[in-house]
Amino acid sequence: MLVLGIDPGTAITGYGLVFEERGELSPLTYGVIRTPAKQKLPLRLVHIYGELQKLISEHRPDAVAVEEVFFSNNARTAFAVGQARGVCLLAAAEAGLPVYECTPLEVKQAVVGYGRAAKDQVQQMVRLLLNLDSIPRPDDAADALAVAIWHCHSARTTALIEEDAVQR
Repeated sequence: MLVLGIDPGTAITGYGLVFEERGELSPLTYGVIRTPAKQKLPLRLVHIYGELQKLISEHRPDAVAVEEVFFSNNARTAFAVGQARGVCLLAAAEAGLPVYECTPLEVKQAVVGYGRAAKDQVQQMVRLLLNLDSIPRPDDAADALAVAIWHCHSARTTALIEEDAVQR
């Protein structure tokens, strides 16, 4: 199973493609989509959308996992990130891919085993789980890989539960 994990943002959208086979995880590629700071929001969204379309077309993932918006004290930032997230969901849905959504807490729980883990703990576990020489940079790419890992772990758990239910 190939999963595209996305950490949405208007300035930087992180992406990471993780391949899972029989419980083994391996990174295919990861990086970020950057938009110019002075560009108007609609044009930034078009850019994010177009780059995601290219990624999806080139790599043909089986599923897309997108992190939900973390509401901070800055409502304006939260709304802008929510709009970028909507573009990510649209690109995946338009490609006919199943979309899975997760909270930052769920990602931390799946990757580190503790929902209140620090960002550096998550990044270090991403490095270890994917057998990387160093922590993926920038942080947004590491976060997107963590989202993809979350989906791989949750999909495997769901499959085991369903298999157990069938056997009973």
